[in-house]
Amino acid sequence: MPEGDLSVREAGRRGGEAVKRRYGREHYVRIGKLGGATVALERGREFYSAIGKKGGDQVKARHGLEFFSEIGRKGGEVVKARHGPDYYSNIGKIGGRSRRSTRS
Repeated sequence: MPEGDLSVREAGRRGGEAVKRRYGREHYVRIGKLGGATVALERGREFYSAIGKKGGDQVKARHGLEFFSEIGRKGGEVVKARHGPDYYSNIGKIGGRSRRSTRS
């Protein structure tokens, strides 16, 4: 590639950065949610379940079952550090109250 020419990848990256500077990160969040809602309407919730399973199967094949335990533990540690040690107990109590109130 002659000097000064951009690859498609680099041009896309620069374009994305320009859009982010102009409209902010929230723009991507908004359009992502709109796109996700459209796909859910067109293909149904089962579609997301199917692609999630395919992705999970690929991760399991590549990294093994222990990987899921490891990332779950790390994620739990981050949540505990962010919200405090009583967080899981509190959300468990909230969930229990919610279930009891809907059973009546």
